[in-house]
Amino acid sequence: MISVVIPAYNEAERIAPTISELIDHLAAADIDAEIIVVDDGSADDTIGVASRALREFPAGKVIPTSPNRGKGHAVRVGMLAASRPLRLFMDADGSTSLDSLQPCLEAVQADPSGRTIAIASVAVKGAVITHPQPFPRGIAGRVANLIIQALVLPGIKDTQRGFKLFTAEATEAAFTDATVNGWLFDVETLAIAKRRGYTIVEIPVVWEHREDSRVTGGSYFSTLGELLAIRWRLWFGAIR
Repeated sequence: MISVVIPAYNEAERIAPTISELIDHLAAADIDAEIIVVDDGSADDTIGVASRALREFPAGKVIPTSPNRGKGHAVRVGMLAASRPLRLFMDADGSTSLDSLQPCLEAVQADPSGRTIAIASVAVKGAVITHPQPFPRGIAGRVANLIIQALVLPGIKDTQRGFKLFTAEATEAAFTDATVNGWLFDVETLAIAKRRGYTIVEIPVVWEHREDSRVTGGSYFSTLGELLAIRWRLWFGAIR
């Protein structure tokens, strides 16, 4: 039914609990799934830890990549390697509650055309933030999203939660021609999908900031070049 893709870079200390929680959740919800961990050239034992955590799961695998290219590349590799009709990617830190999976599934499955993409959001009614980001980073994120809306994705209030559900068809449409490997890969894939006629639905989720997150406040501004490149491709037809 569903493939779950987890990109990982130097996540040896966090990946096992995330995988264990995911396996338990899938079993409790009676969801048939495969789990794909894509290692993004880690310098620690992420591959070994993830492999051991998936040892008893019949449809689990680890895809090693090298060198480190960025989260966008890891997600793209995993999503395009997935085999199930529905494909979710989620963060290795488990910051989005797995209880968010069911409403995402319902939103995508309610569209018989398969052209709906469900994305986790903390910026729509019903979302709960149990542990907020530090104030400077929260402000940086809000400013960055206003710029993203103005330039690329008007009306999408939160593009940066690492919990997004696609159909297999939407995955091929959004990821095959994607090129951004950095933090704004989400924006690029959603922009491509929207340009190609897919509908993006924001799902309110329970989310908490994890202290060891790989994203810093400055990351939002350092990716301005990526955002401008996406806008350029939309303007001049490289994204059709």
